[in-house]
Amino acid sequence: MRISRGFTLIELMIVVAVLAILSAIAFPQYTNYIQRGKITEATSSLSELRLRAEKRYADNRAYTGFSQAIDNAKYFTYACVINANDFICTATGVANQGMTGFVYTINESNTRASDFTGVAGWNDCATKWITKKGEPC
Repeated sequence: MRISRGFTLIELMIVVAVLAILSAIAFPQYTNYIQRGKITEATSSLSELRLRAEKRYADNRAYTGFSQAIDNAKYFTYACVINANDFICTATGVANQGMTGFVYTINESNTRASDFTGVAGWNDCATKWITKKGEPC
């Protein structure tokens, strides 16, 4: 009588096939989940910039001169174009953080926009911030 030890080739191939199917489904979902987490930095920081600008306008009747510094920014870079009566602040995704093509904006009217040039599956929107892949405008 022969004692069997280990796995047969067919058992090993079944395990490999199951793992391949799971990773084909799980990895893209995980990547989307990670991107959505990084987007919160942009939306919260832009909201903070808008609040600073509105406070400056309430105190001085001009948007010029508010602090544009964002502490601990990791996934986006921030820039504001400011005039006395209007402004637009932009968060642009950092390429080496996996956020290439992600651009969010906000202005003095609280108009929010999302631009995903070159990012497959993400819909541009001129009226709100898109935070999920495939989300309609």
